[in-house]
Formats: sequence, structure tokens, C-alpha cells
Amino acid sequence: MAGLVPEGSQSGAKKHGSKMQEPLHQGPDESEEDFTSYGEVCGSFDAMGLHENLLRGLYAHGFKEPYAVQQRGIIPFCRGLDVVQQAPSGTGKTATFCSGILQRLDYGLVECQAIVLVPTREDGQRAEKILRALGDYSGVKVHACVGGTSVRTDRRIVETGIHVIIGTPGRILDMLGLSKLRRQFLRPEFLKMFVVDDTDEVYSRFKKEIYDIFKFLPSEIQVGISSTTMPPEVLAITDKFMKTPVRIHVKRKERPTLDGIKQFTVDVEKEDWKLETLLDMYETLPITTSVVFVNTRCKVDWLTNNLREKDHTVAAMHGDMDQKARDIIMREFRSGSARVLITTDLACAIDVRSALVINYDMPNKPENYLHRVGRSDVSRKGVAINFVTRDDERLMQDIQRFYNVTIEELPANAADLL
Repeated sequence: MAGLVPEGSQSGAKKHGSKMQEPLHQGPDESEEDFTSYGEVCGSFDAMGLHENLLRGLYAHGFKEPYAVQQRGIIPFCRGLDVVQQAPSGTGKTATFCSGILQRLDYGLVECQAIVLVPTREDGQRAEKILRALGDYSGVKVHACVGGTSVRTDRRIVETGIHVIIGTPGRILDMLGLSKLRRQFLRPEFLKMFVVDDTDEVYSRFKKEIYDIFKFLPSEIQVGISSTTMPPEVLAITDKFMKTPVRIHVKRKERPTLDGIKQFTVDVEKEDWKLETLLDMYETLPITTSVVFVNTRCKVDWLTNNLREKDHTVAAMHGDMDQKARDIIMREFRSGSARVLITTDLACAIDVRSALVINYDMPNKPENYLHRVGRSDVSRKGVAINFVTRDDERLMQDIQRFYNVTIEELPANAADLL
């Protein structure tokens, strides 16, 4: 499928003042959203002209249709325009600029072509997961350079060759040779995209570092800033470092709800404890059917094999399977011949219901949580159980804030809930 911007092309970044084409589609929620400067709205991923492998990544990650910010933001990112993107937390901002990056990469050139700047280690790791997931079929090489990890490992990976680097300001300065290390590991001549995620937080903590990095970047680089708030001092970046940026501003008036779904957490602390915890649940609770979500295709295969070794009837589904294979698997699960369905977020786009949903891996972003637990059958005491490791605690807090819910630990009388 032809892309909006040819791979490796810099032409988009040189046309910031050009007239925008007419909107492809006006979204039904236009009167409910406040957006300025860029009026083009595209209601489907298929209509955006994205590469086939990027589309596969989006759908496999659980997206069925673009959110409001994605309807407005993906195309200008793909066209190489400088973009100011403002929207509430959990509305799909990260996936928006990640899609733009993945569309514009020249995958035949294994050099760093994009930098994503983030405020914290956790933000970097989360953005890396999303970029890897969306770029799974494109062969993207991405690495997160964040505090608390080995600088030596970062150097080796960057020198070996990557397409995108995600990092905190201090570590990016290290890679560019602008810190006390003085040695440059990341060459700027191939860079064509620079995105600052959570710009308000990055700016408040790393103003000097942001300016130091900007001064080192190629003059024609595409710049994107993405944030929930845009105070005047943050917007000052647009005057200094952006060329006629377009602004995407989305306000969401209503949040999706989780009414009717009982939700609980199980503290497993470590990844290694999850399998034994799951097996214990199947031994002690009266579970008829369950949908178990994991984040990778490899984890689907691994967990399926482990459960089958314990004589559980398991069906497995992920994005590598063709439609015919998926249909067969869904017939097995719906008929009851398989009582456990292990899947990636692919199942979020399929009409499947179960008495119990288990997040063996927590979703990469808060909005996917609703898509997952929505697979529980509310009419039959729908229950969702989340396995939460120490690394997931912040994400669990984000989910509770996002949906305005309190999710308690699984009680001792859990059997009565199923």
C-alpha cells in the first residue's frame, strides 16, 4: 500500500507552510472536540495511506479504529509536518506519534532516524513497548536509553544500529556526546524526526537539556511535541525550534466506563511467579471459561504450552495467524471444547465473551484496559483479574485514575464471584 511520505524522504519537513488538502472524513464527534489549526479528520486507519505492515501492527495491538487525536494527528506526522499535540492522558497520543515515526522510517537504513524524548525511565520503557508493538511487522529496531540501565549496553546497541532511540534527556546527551562522556555514539546526520513526549513534564525538569539537544539537531528535522497541558513556557519551544507547526488539540468530555465489571488485582511481585499463580487459580476457583491476555506472540506460545502440559484445554490466538485459523480457534472456544483462550490484544477486536478475563500481562496503555476487560460477560457476573508486578504498579495507578475506579485485591471468597 502506498504511503503518504516516501521512505527516506525529507520533503515533508520542508513544506510546513503548504496548504492542507481537503479533509478525507469529518468525524461524527467533531462538535464535541476542541481542536484547532489542523482540520483534517480521518475516521479509519485504512484511509490514512499507511504502510501495510504498520496497519497490521495497529490492528494486532488492539486498535479497531483511530481515537480522536489519532484521527487528526497521524496524517500530519506522516507528512513530515511539525506538530503540537495536546490531549488528555490515555487518549492515544503516544501511538499517534509512534505511527508517524514508523511510517516515515527508511527501514533499509539501519541508522538512528528518530529520537523520542521522555521525562522518566518508566515513560521510556512504556513508549518503547508501544513502538515495538506497532512496528512488530515492519522490522523496526528501537532501543530505550534511560536512567538505571547500563550506559555501556546503550552504547553497544546504538553503535550496532537502530532506527529509533527513546530516552531521558541525560542519557540522550550521553549518546550525542554532549555530556561528560564526550564521545559521540549517536550520529545526528541521519535524524529526521524529534519528538518530546509529556513535554510539560520534560520542560519543567530538563529545560536546559532540551535546549542543548535542540541546538545539536539538523536544521531541517521534523519536530513534534506531545502533552496533556501546554503552558506558555512550553509553547515557547514552537517559536524557537518549530517551523509553522500545526496544532492538534483534543478535549475529551466523557471517559469510558467499566460499569458492571468486577475488577481485582493479584500481587505477584515478579514475572516468574505469574505461571504458578495462574495454575493455582485454575485449581482453586470454579472457572468455566477464561480469556487470558498477554503482550507478545512469543508469550502466547509459551503460556499455551505450559498450560497444555498441565492438561488444560487451551486455544491460542495472535496476529500472525490468518483469518481462517482465527475462525477455527474462536469456534473451539465458543463451543467449549477449549476453556481457555490465550491471546494478545487482537481479541479486543473480536466479539468474544467469557465469565473471566485475566490480564496475565498488563496492557501497554490505559485505554486498552477497557478493550480487554470488556470481553468479560457482564450478564454472567463479568470478572477481570489483573496480575500486577512491581513494574506494573504505576500503570495500575494510571488505569484507576483514567477510569475513576478503585481496583481492590482479589478477596479470599473469590470463588463466590465466579
